Order: sequence, then C-alpha cells, then structure tokens
Amino acid sequence: MSRYKAFIFDFDLTLVDSTAPIVKCFKHTLKTFGYDIPDDKTIIDTIGLPLTDAFDILSGITPNPNKEEMRKTYVAFADGIMAKESIFYPDALGILQSLVTAERKVAIVSSKMRYRIVETFECHTSSMPVDLIVGLGDVGAPKPDPAGLLFAADKLGVYREDVLYIGDSYIDAQTAYNAGIDFAGVATGPTPKDKLLEYPNVFVGDSLTEVFLNI
Repeated sequence: MSRYKAFIFDFDLTLVDSTAPIVKCFKHTLKTFGYDIPDDKTIIDTIGLPLTDAFDILSGITPNPNKEEMRKTYVAFADGIMAKESIFYPDALGILQSLVTAERKVAIVSSKMRYRIVETFECHTSSMPVDLIVGLGDVGAPKPDPAGLLFAADKLGVYREDVLYIGDSYIDAQTAYNAGIDFAGVATGPTPKDKLLEYPNVFVGDSLTEVFLNI
C-alpha cells in the first residue's frame, strides 16, 4: 500500500463513466435554447468545467447571457438520467473499498453537485466507501481553484504531503498543483495521457488499477 494517508478522487471519468448522460444533458439544453448542437467530442472536451463555462464554449457566445438558465435546465434534465446512466468503472468500487479496509482516508472532490454523487452511489451500490464528498457549492470556487482539495484535506485531518489526488483531466492536474498536493492521472477522460504527463505527477496510467499498482 502506498505511503499516502489520504486519497482524494475526482468523480466524472475518474470513478464513473458518465459520458453518455452528460452528452444527453448538454444536447437537450442546447436544443431547448435554440443553439446548434456540436459533435460529441466537442461536448466531451468540456467535461470537468463548470457548466456555465461549458455553455459559453458550446454556444460560441462568451459570456452567454442565458448560461445560468441553461445550467438550471441541464440540472433539471439530469435529475432524471444522470445517476442511473452513469457507470462505475469496473475497478473503482473495489479500489475505494480496499483503501477503506487499509484504514486510509478517502474523499471525492468534484465540480459535480454533492447530492448527485451520493445519488450515483445509492443507485449502483449498497455501500459508500468514502469518508467525505466535496461537490459544487461546498466551497467558494470550482477547480482548478485549490479550495476544494484544501478543504477536504483539512476535514480529513491530514497534511497536504500525505494526500494524493487522482483525476482524469488537465483541470485535476492543475488543481493538485495549485493545492501543493501530489497528483496521479488516469487517462480515462478526454485529456490525453501525454497532456497529463506535462503536469507534475507521481504516475499517469490508463486505469485506476494501473495507477494503484505503481504508486
């Protein structure tokens, strides 16, 4: 087992594959507001950004005057599909449970709303092997601001040097760097492996299993 006392994970495309429902939610929202719908890759590349920033990009209007109403429409549509259509990666729950069994602290820091993360666990498993979830709105600023990671470390009662943050995107890598916390990348999202390797890291792998075999 690694030397770290606490492991903090991103959620979307790190622990769960939520690509399909996210794309559906963006398409529904853009169509509702009369905007052209971009290709799936363009939509997927915005995953991890705050929704309002994503709507600026996807609508081609910055700042988009409708983005707060678009966010509300997205969230309302997501209420019906997001949790049930998100799928945990095959190794994710086992790794979380093994960390808890090894008496390591486990947390999630995500730009997703906390209740949605809880709902996803409840929809797919009878257990929630996580000590803490920090979601959108729990701290003052979204990633790559380090507030969420620093808040989680404080709540877990660990020093930054004893924490590893695991995420799939350049935003996660930048967040860890901004927080002064070690980063491990998992190339399961839209950020290519070589891009993740450009950031300070202890390891970048193609899966969570590969990461945990090498840290």
